[in-house]
Amino acid sequence: MAEDLEWQSVPLGLLQEARPWRTFRWYKGQQHYSGTYWSATVREHVIYESRPQLGRLLFADFAPEVRRIVAQPFLLKADIDGKVRKHIPDYLLLTDAGPLVVDVKPRHRLEKPEVVFTFSWTREAVTSRGWRYEVWSEPDPAVLENIRFLAGYRRDWLFDPGLVGALRAADLDGMLLGDFTLMRRLTDPNWRP
Repeated sequence: MAEDLEWQSVPLGLLQEARPWRTFRWYKGQQHYSGTYWSATVREHVIYESRPQLGRLLFADFAPEVRRIVAQPFLLKADIDGKVRKHIPDYLLLTDAGPLVVDVKPRHRLEKPEVVFTFSWTREAVTSRGWRYEVWSEPDPAVLENIRFLAGYRRDWLFDPGLVGALRAADLDGMLLGDFTLMRRLTDPNWRP
């Protein structure tokens, strides 16, 4: 359900339950890579429209301070110099430090005047509510690959609760993966990550 509300009066509770503003389109030869990602944080699928958005989604899902992830949470409209401007941010992250609105853009597009302009007025609108705003681009590839790998191990129902408890109780700090005692504790190869 779309509602036309003044930006300053939109309840955060309404936004945290928002459905994505746009719908996916798939067609042969499309330039972007859309899909859904099962988020351990929200325990449901979250959409993304590009590989960089998937990367940001993985990082958000991995961050312990993120409590909720909402894709394409709202359409922001502003009258700037007599012209109505519109923008749909990529994500709203509800964190321990408050709401964070995220736009994702490949690094090579960040200097384009229309992108700079849009992100500038979006930042102004978001921060006017006391919220944080972030423009996110490609992360360090090694960090992304590690988070992508570990993301598959965040599905708690796949693992024996007894083994999880034993691992949490064990003093593993500083141990190397190749340590024989550690390997003996991790008899299931799925637990090595």
